[in-house]
Amino acid sequence: MSYEPAPQESTDADDGFAAFAVAAWPRLVRTAQLLTGDFHEAEDLVQTTLAKVYGRWRRVPREEIDLYVRRALVNNNLSRLRRKRVVHLLTPVLPESLRHASGGHAEAVEQRTALLAALADLPARQRAVMVLRYWEDLSEQEIATVLGCSIGTVKTHARRGLAALRSHPGLTLPSAPAGAR
Repeated sequence: MSYEPAPQESTDADDGFAAFAVAAWPRLVRTAQLLTGDFHEAEDLVQTTLAKVYGRWRRVPREEIDLYVRRALVNNNLSRLRRKRVVHLLTPVLPESLRHASGGHAEAVEQRTALLAALADLPARQRAVMVLRYWEDLSEQEIATVLGCSIGTVKTHARRGLAALRSHPGLTLPSAPAGAR
């Protein structure tokens, strides 16, 4: 069961956190879904992130709230992947991934499924760069700040991520224009 914060007036006790969480919830879940590849894990990731952010809410500079929350979301996802990898290493047989069949708009669903599968095949940092760049529409500088790395690292992850997506067998993307490398 997912928790979706109920709209309410900001009080002095939460210092605007509830209003921020309500307004940011859909965007954060969308971003988290692209990072995790699963809607329910995305909701869990956003809930965990918001719970951690709430504990530091009063210390976060107001002009950096979005940056802070995005960074926390990406970092929590990376931590989740590390924990998951340890569990997989300790599991004798890896479970098969579950695919949900969906009716209607078959081609769009197929394309979205292929894209999510291709994103899931990328390393976590490349996936984070791709999501932040092409879904969140952040600049390279903003992504570097969120991920705590250099702009060159962001460019490298973006280039490698695009190359991997273009060569993914289940995905059909237009090839790069000449000279765009």
